[in-house]
Amino acid sequence: MFDLGSLESVRAGAADLLGRTERIDVLVNNAGLMLTERSETKDGFETTFGVNHLGPFLLTLLLLDRIKESAPARIVNVSSTAHQSARSGLNFDDLQSKGGYQGMSVYGRTKLANIYFTTELARRLAGTGVTANCLHPGTIRSGFGGDGDAGGFFGWGIKVARPFMAGPVKGAETSVYLASSPDVAGVTGQFFTRCRPKTPSKAARDDAAAARLWEVSEQMVGLVPA
Repeated sequence: MFDLGSLESVRAGAADLLGRTERIDVLVNNAGLMLTERSETKDGFETTFGVNHLGPFLLTLLLLDRIKESAPARIVNVSSTAHQSARSGLNFDDLQSKGGYQGMSVYGRTKLANIYFTTELARRLAGTGVTANCLHPGTIRSGFGGDGDAGGFFGWGIKVARPFMAGPVKGAETSVYLASSPDVAGVTGQFFTRCRPKTPSKAARDDAAAARLWEVSEQMVGLVPA
């Protein structure tokens, strides 16, 4: 167990995984934190961005050599159709949302970041036998927005709607499909929903922004000098 909101914990978790297994055939990154109030991780990052993007980004890169050694292998990133709310893309001058914070808007931007990460990861993995895809799992009855994370009208809305949402098994279907189905062997760099490819938003198809986010993220997590 490790905390995606702590780079130290992610590094320790990755080291533990590498020490316990000689192969990593599939990695599924599934983080979906949404906070009503802005907070920061112990590393000083806005928490939603840190947990939903930076933690999985660092974990993947720390495990990547082992994953490539295990090829054919697959990386699956859980995004969301909420990325569509980030119509203007990411504000690279304020990735930490210090200039203004709205929980659902920040969440949408982190889900856009998941798509950018997948796009650039797939490009970098071309020819290695490792694929990278992302997906929208659906509106699922889970712990999302629970534990006091979401307050106000949004938190109330989640509580009211939760009994009518699909269960976790349904929510896992597309992740499992991308992780295991022979139908998508060799498919990479795509966004899926309900086990079918779907074209993401116009902003999500910005390859230059995807490459830029990768470079900035490497600096943030300390993989390259800032």
